[in-house]
Amino acid sequence: MNLNTVRNFIFFVILLVVQALVLNNIHLFGYATPLLYVYFPITLRRGTPRWAALLWCFAMGLAVDIFSSTPGVASASMTLVGLIQPYVLTLFAPRDSADDLRPSPITLGVSKYVNYIIIIVLLYTLTFFSLEAFNLYNWTQWALCTASSAVLTIVLILVIENIRRKR
Repeated sequence: MNLNTVRNFIFFVILLVVQALVLNNIHLFGYATPLLYVYFPITLRRGTPRWAALLWCFAMGLAVDIFSSTPGVASASMTLVGLIQPYVLTLFAPRDSADDLRPSPITLGVSKYVNYIIIIVLLYTLTFFSLEAFNLYNWTQWALCTASSAVLTIVLILVIENIRRKR
């Protein structure tokens, strides 16, 4: 077991505990819920094997499903994000960067990192709330939940990255 696996496991547990105990109870204006656990696949290194990324993301989604009473919605959405994340990272990573590049504002640049986060979080929230609603009968509520949760999650991730960078 290498150091990256241990770090991923610790980060996994921290995000899961924060999401389950704190963030699942926050519903701003009845629509926006911070989905901070999406931060986990965002931080996966470039050289992470595909099977490992899918397994980590599925496990995170399944754990969130268990604590949030959303049967299969988070695990399906996280698995999709785990599948797409390497391709999105390739769009923004410099061509001459290392194979074990960890996405951050320092390694990608602030604007590319923000765009990377926006794409991953929007993909996740669109999938999550589409599967949760499973119809577009009340499409305004779906759109409000998707947009507000995405914005809140993006802002929360950027605040955490800013704090991590200043340490």
